[in-house]
Formats: sequence, structure tokens, C-alpha cells
Amino acid sequence: MKIKAFLPIGLIVALAMISVEATISLTHEIVINDVQPTSTPSTPSKVTASEKFDGIKVAKTDAEWKKVLTPEQFYILREKGTEQPFTGEYDKNKKAGTYHCAACGLAVFRSTTKFDSGTGWPSFYAPIHRQNVTEHEDRSIGEVRTEVTCARCGGHLGHVFDDGPEPTGLRYCINSVALKFKPTN
Repeated sequence: MKIKAFLPIGLIVALAMISVEATISLTHEIVINDVQPTSTPSTPSKVTASEKFDGIKVAKTDAEWKKVLTPEQFYILREKGTEQPFTGEYDKNKKAGTYHCAACGLAVFRSTTKFDSGTGWPSFYAPIHRQNVTEHEDRSIGEVRTEVTCARCGGHLGHVFDDGPEPTGLRYCINSVALKFKPTN
């Protein structure tokens, strides 16, 4: 796994001295290549899932992502694909819990903000924390939409529309394949 962070030079030197491979650029960017074994396709990467994004991004090559994601997850999360409506395992899920990015494990949505939009995809009116997702203009199908990605790994989650319920009026229309659900104990 590669982790990119911008750190003070003293901390970079200290990190470079520990037993991991590291590359340091003149801009004080450090890329740490974790030498842990890769996880299985059904298990998210060993990055610790948190409730709030800490600002440390996960960067992997396509080859590295293909080792930890199923082909369908790779298509959705890395190639910005879309699953067929009404086929995802979380569209009708009504259990209490948290939805995490299937690629890196970052918590992105809570079941308390999930609603049935009738579109065939899991829909939420708000992310778990605003900084856990990023939004980008998407013109890929000839119209302007807003793409939603995981703030940690950049994985494509889905799109957000302004036709959702109160209190936000937003509908985060998310691919089930891009998510891993963790029920509340």
C-alpha cells in the first residue's frame, strides 16, 4: 500500500529511518510502501477505518488495486463504472450501521441518513462527515452531474443530486459495490 502525506522534513527523515521503503521528494512529500501482504478481494485494505478522514490519502497503482478489489469493485471504484439498478446488495438494506468505502475502509455514510429513493441504488441524504467524500463535476454522459468519491482513496462511489429529502435536499446515489456495510453491535 502507498500512503501519501505532506509532513515536516524532520518527521520525514525520522520515518525514512524506520524499516519501510520510503521515497522523499524535494517538496517534503513522502510515499511509504507498506510491505504487508495484500488483503483478499472480499476484505478492504488494512488501512484502519475511522469515522472522520484524517487527511492521509491512500495511493495505489491499478495493479495494486486489482490485487485487493474484485473485478466488479475495480470497475466501479477505479474506472468510474455504475452497477445496474436494483442489483446491489445494499439497495434494500434496512439494518443499522455504517457504510464504508470498499477500497480503503473509510466510513462514508450512516444508515440513519439512508432512504428509499426508488432509483435502485442505496441513497443517503448526507455523508457521515463532509470531509470524508469529495465532489467533482462529471460530464461523462453528456450532461453535468456531480460525482462523489472517497476522500481517502479517490474511489468512485456514485453521484449526488439535489432531489433528496430534508434536512439537506440531497440524494447521494451510491453503488453498493463501492460500499462495505458494518452493522451496529
